[in-house]
Amino acid sequence: MFRYALRQALIGLFLITPALAAPTAEQRGKAFARTNCARCHAIDRVSESPLTIAPPLRTLHRRYPIETLGEALAEGIYTGHADMPAFELSPDQIHDLLSYLKTLE
Repeated sequence: MFRYALRQALIGLFLITPALAAPTAEQRGKAFARTNCARCHAIDRVSESPLTIAPPLRTLHRRYPIETLGEALAEGIYTGHADMPAFELSPDQIHDLLSYLKTLE
């Protein structure tokens, strides 16, 4: 009886472990921001932006409702200054980045 329960517990643990190890949308969004945005923008709650004219990502929700940024990210973000590269994100990248931005509000 004990061996059966132990075996069932181990099988359950093996089945659930990959789900626990998979990065969340917020983690993937933060990784995207670190790779693509951190050169100019502060991507956390406290740092200053490396490029002084680049707003910290934590302040975006003051300018735009985060939920409304999805369409702009899908169509591509183009700014009036040459330092900001053009971005067009996939639906999954948009979801992940918006999930991360929501954690900064």
